[in-house]
Amino acid sequence: LMVLGEAPDKEEDRTGTPFAGQAGVLLDRMLAAIGRGRADEEAPVYLATALPWRPPQGREPKPGEIAMLRPFLLRHVSLAKPKVLAVMGNGGCQVLLGRRGVARLRGNWTEAAGVPTLPMYHPGYLLRYPEFKRDAWADLQALQRKLRDG
Repeated sequence: LMVLGEAPDKEEDRTGTPFAGQAGVLLDRMLAAIGRGRADEEAPVYLATALPWRPPQGREPKPGEIAMLRPFLLRHVSLAKPKVLAVMGNGGCQVLLGRRGVARLRGNWTEAAGVPTLPMYHPGYLLRYPEFKRDAWADLQALQRKLRDG
């Protein structure tokens, strides 16, 4: 499982760790709920961000920046060789899938870089809007089934 987030936030940029802070704590709980974890050797999870750097002042990446970095992200995915991709948040969806609107995209399997891909809400979004945790749980169960059944 490869989990792809958005551009790094301030904390992630400072530490060099994807999904840091409270969003990372929630992601760890979400993954544990389906028997996965960052350091789990039997059920490994590879975490990455769609962009390698935080845009200045936390702004949205410009279309030219996305176009420039997309080939690097696709290569990153091919080197990681995941069986399944979870793309979290609008930023990840924009860079990898070329589409925004995670509320519309989530819960629907697609393919990116030749890998089954499920758009999902970002844990940071779920911290701000906990009413969407039910949708996130449904998506986690779909991930679990895909990982188990192929």
